[in-house]
Amino acid sequence: MARKAKELSPLSVGRLTQPGHHAVGGVAGLYLYVIESGSRSWVLRVMVGTKRRHIGLGGFPDVPLAQAKERARKARDEIAQGIDPIERKRETASQLRAQQATAITFKTAAETYVTAHGETWKSAKHLSQWNGSLKNYAYPIIGDLLIKDIGQEHVLKILEPIWKVKTETATRLRGRLEVVLDWATVRGFRIGDNPARWKGHLDKLLAAPGKIQKVEHHRALPIDAMPLFMVDLRKREGTAALALEFTILTAARSGETRGATWAEIDKRAKVWTIPADRMKAGKEHRVPLTETALRLIERMPKIAGSEFIFSAPRGGQLSDMSLTQVLRRMKADAVPHGFRSTFRDWAGERTNHPREVAEQALAHVLENKVEAAYRRGDALEKRRALMKDWESFIGKPIGRPSLAEVVWGPSKAD
Repeated sequence: MARKAKELSPLSVGRLTQPGHHAVGGVAGLYLYVIESGSRSWVLRVMVGTKRRHIGLGGFPDVPLAQAKERARKARDEIAQGIDPIERKRETASQLRAQQATAITFKTAAETYVTAHGETWKSAKHLSQWNGSLKNYAYPIIGDLLIKDIGQEHVLKILEPIWKVKTETATRLRGRLEVVLDWATVRGFRIGDNPARWKGHLDKLLAAPGKIQKVEHHRALPIDAMPLFMVDLRKREGTAALALEFTILTAARSGETRGATWAEIDKRAKVWTIPADRMKAGKEHRVPLTETALRLIERMPKIAGSEFIFSAPRGGQLSDMSLTQVLRRMKADAVPHGFRSTFRDWAGERTNHPREVAEQALAHVLENKVEAAYRRGDALEKRRALMKDWESFIGKPIGRPSLAEVVWGPSKAD
């Protein structure tokens, strides 16, 4: 057992400035270490099992004599109980570092998830929607909370105010919350059940979206309004108007048209091949091109440095609003996507083309899993006939110039 030195007073301890190790008494093994620079610190020299330990108790005068003695006695009590104070301190520090490593906020977790997975998403619009919904609804409530502390009450606080008034947004947001929380669990940032999961959890607390969500159809023109609308459209100038016409001729989504590149067009085969990463269903889609659609493409100028057929003035992709603005200037009660609805109504009500051909023309995923499993080809030639009939229907009234001649004049011989 360490020998107790003569017990020094606080005043005497304060006068210890000579470099060396000075026993201060009061507790066996308690020393004040003074180094050449003048810095002073408390050290308890003690045997722990078979090992001699020099246990630091803090610096002087920040830790006065009385407190140093108290810390020394506590360390000796721990040793008497079989605890190594140095190992305990190391373990505590290690646990703290481990906790700090997993203590990330929801916002940090969400941003990290998006960074890791964003490149796998279909479009910049998808990324924008992700970030926008989290920024507007989740971050104000849980953005600064540690993700390990997020529970059911937080998720409900986010979703309940918009669940009935913005059902689609709320539904998508719930899924995004679930994904981020799942990611955090796998990464070790949280444990336990996911409070944003739907089945067996939130479905017991929130109304089913399908029972409260109002179906909002895209505004579309009546079938019989199409021919006269096309006459007016072809009087409009600008790339956006031509892009809208191409969208109507192909029954494509506006985003597919705006992203169309020259490399996707096979003029000889009269086919526009949209790659899977630009399709909503994630599957490559071939579009048969009619003569009018081909002539429209042929007359589009190629902009240096741009791969897009319908380039914006500065060479990039047309904005999402560009086609909508054309319709607004025409005062048409429709949106670009609505022409797909008009096309589908026309195909079903005015033609004998099979339903599945019309669905394939729209690149719809078959809801019937059995029918989808037996579908082998994409009915390209059948769809070509369908699109030719559509081209004829939306053409100029009888007795007027041809569609191409109205805008461009007689075409050159091939």
